[in-house]
Amino acid sequence: MPHIPLQEDLPGIRGLVAYRPDTGRALYELAEALLRSESTLSQAERELIAAYVSSRNECRFCASSHAAASRHLYGERAALVDAVIEDLESAPVDAKLRALLVIAAKVQENGRLVTPEDVAAARAEGATDREIHDAVLIAAAFSMFNRYVDGLATWAPEEPEAYAEMGRRMAEQGYAGRFRQVAHAK
Repeated sequence: MPHIPLQEDLPGIRGLVAYRPDTGRALYELAEALLRSESTLSQAERELIAAYVSSRNECRFCASSHAAASRHLYGERAALVDAVIEDLESAPVDAKLRALLVIAAKVQENGRLVTPEDVAAARAEGATDREIHDAVLIAAAFSMFNRYVDGLATWAPEEPEAYAEMGRRMAEQGYAGRFRQVAHAK
């Protein structure tokens, strides 16, 4: 049961965006910039970072929806998403993405845990300063999103299949278009 009255048919952050469209717009624009803008990291990789951090934060809605978006974007390699969430050490990801996910995990726990050695390791695997920056910002932003969603006790579908369509829409439409849909759902 949410801590404040929210529209019952809108799960997770969607209900919060409908409740406060003024702040929701800024949050969706941030997600759009982080996950959809021009980048040398693919959209699938950036959605995976968001899902991985959200999973570590135990935010069911964000972890499930962003994992579904990442799976959709990875296509035939969709199983990679679950492998990373289950065990990064044994997941079949390239060394650069693994190093960025290690940094993201440290940011999720406490940003001060990221060391010069972590950054050097990512650079040694080919990560650019922009990719390191974006991994840190995605991890920090999604930790905030997770705390927002869970701090107000929003509801999240229980069934994993409920997220497949949500992930497809996120992957194909992005977040700016999703804002217009949610803001007008009131």
